[in-house]
Parts: sequence; structure tokens; C-alpha cells
Amino acid sequence: MDSAIWWLLLEPTTQGFSPSKYTSFNTRYDKLNVKGSAGYLPYRHSRCVIPVKGFGESEYVDGKALHYHDLTAKHGGMLLGGLYREWLNRQTGETALSCSVITLPPHAKLSAIHSKSMPLILPQDSTLINAWLDDTNNNTEMFTNLLKPHLPQTLVAQQIDKPSTYLPLSAGFDIEKDD
Repeated sequence: MDSAIWWLLLEPTTQGFSPSKYTSFNTRYDKLNVKGSAGYLPYRHSRCVIPVKGFGESEYVDGKALHYHDLTAKHGGMLLGGLYREWLNRQTGETALSCSVITLPPHAKLSAIHSKSMPLILPQDSTLINAWLDDTNNNTEMFTNLLKPHLPQTLVAQQIDKPSTYLPLSAGFDIEKDD
């Protein structure tokens, strides 16, 4: 377990590191097998698991937020599939660890909450997790089914006013896991 900057691509500065001009807090599933993309090599050699209690989603129309939701696991936590990179600033000698969450196409059960995408929620299967974390395992074909929208556990969705104040606007409701 280690802390990481939630932005896969970093730029060295005289003070350490800053996020790249390229948005990289998430990595799209359809870029993982595109040579030259930011996620191509990390998907093969530096996958990570990001343990979370939950995640937030916002729905926008024409640049305006319609609503915000917080989604948590009904029981326990979640394991998000991600990528990481290790960085060395040659000017300062500082090192940093960065990461991104892999995002998938939208899930039908989440479409009213967020119609654009969903994070990769990994099944809590120790054999799969060990294979995912094995940096010598570059057989990404074994992960193909993970790159399809799937809810491996039941979620509780709670509409909130906005992420900065996090005030509930209604009762939470369950979104049942997929079979």
C-alpha cells in the first residue's frame, strides 16, 4: 500500500512534480490497447488496486450540473482497477508515484446517475487481484471481461447537493449487483 498522486502523467518542475497538461486522472478502457497512449505500457506492467469506500459521479447537460451522487459499497469497500507510474525528477532527485482509475463505458443501472462512464470495480477475488497486481503478468487478454460495465457488488447511491459540501438531498437507494 502506498500513497499516489491521482493524475497518471506528471511533469518535473524545480519544486518537484505537477500534473501534466494532459488530463490523466482517469484512463479510458478503449485506450489501454492503443500503442503510444498514456495507459498502454502501465496496463501491461503497472496495474494497481485503489481501495475506496465509494466514488462520486456528476451528470452534466450543456455544461451545467444536473445532479451529484455519492456511491458506496453496501457491504465493505470497493477495489477500483487502476494504473500507476513511478517518476524521478532528474533536477531535484525527488521521486513520486502517480495513478489513474480505469473507466469503462456507462452501465445501464447507473445511467440516471452518470451516463458517460463508470470506474472499473474489480471483483473481490484474490486470484484475480493477484494476477492484476503481478507486474510480470503482461497477458492482458485475461482481463478483457473486466473492461465491460459490470457491478460486482451492490452499491448505495445518495444524491448530494455538491461534492464540496456533501449534503444529502434524498434517501439513499440500492443499485443491485450484476449476476
